[in-house]
Amino acid sequence: IQRCYYGDSECIVQSMNNIIRYYPKGIPSIGMKPIGAVDIEDAEIVRNDPVGAVWIKLRMFEQVNYGFENTTITKVLGFTKDPTRSLLEIHGEIPSLVHKGKYSVTGRFWLFALNSTGESDSDFQNFRFSLKLKVIMEYRNNKRYLKMYELVPRVRMERWIFWLDEFFPENSDLTISINRLINKNWVEFWNEIEPSALNIFRGVFTHLIGDVFEKVPYDDLFLG
Repeated sequence: IQRCYYGDSECIVQSMNNIIRYYPKGIPSIGMKPIGAVDIEDAEIVRNDPVGAVWIKLRMFEQVNYGFENTTITKVLGFTKDPTRSLLEIHGEIPSLVHKGKYSVTGRFWLFALNSTGESDSDFQNFRFSLKLKVIMEYRNNKRYLKMYELVPRVRMERWIFWLDEFFPENSDLTISINRLINKNWVEFWNEIEPSALNIFRGVFTHLIGDVFEKVPYDDLFLG
């Protein structure tokens, strides 16, 4: 693994990309787990109050992300001798981040009652992210370890394709129509669920990065 001098952002970017490219199955010795398939915690995506003609409660479970192995880190900031003095930032992009799993939904859509469970597919195309991390320093065995106490993700994408199988189990035509409506108006739908989605991404990135910070002394990542 290529080590860099503190604050050498160009070298750190190159080192991160080399690790992603050559070790997609992970490196247990540094706490890096496989990134080809990343499990996601169950989450409630939409929870409307059960009033009116249209309301839903949408929950996602048994979810897995595919595509992190194709990540390109584009920019990092703040990995200095004392990283607690400023924000750490990591920016990157992924050509296609695919999200597969199951969903359950209850609610009402005009004349139709909703109560179904099925497979869900999601594809974030040209997915770009920035992560802002706040850390504190912990000392163990006279070595310095980073511990995150805040991670704020921001994400952008060129296109989002979303599909819920069997949304209306007894009416496949209506299922197709509602999925087409969501995909035609994906920006509006994304704006609706973005806070919940960002919580999911926060958990994913915290898991991926935090395990490395927990395992490897900070100073061991750098040259003198």
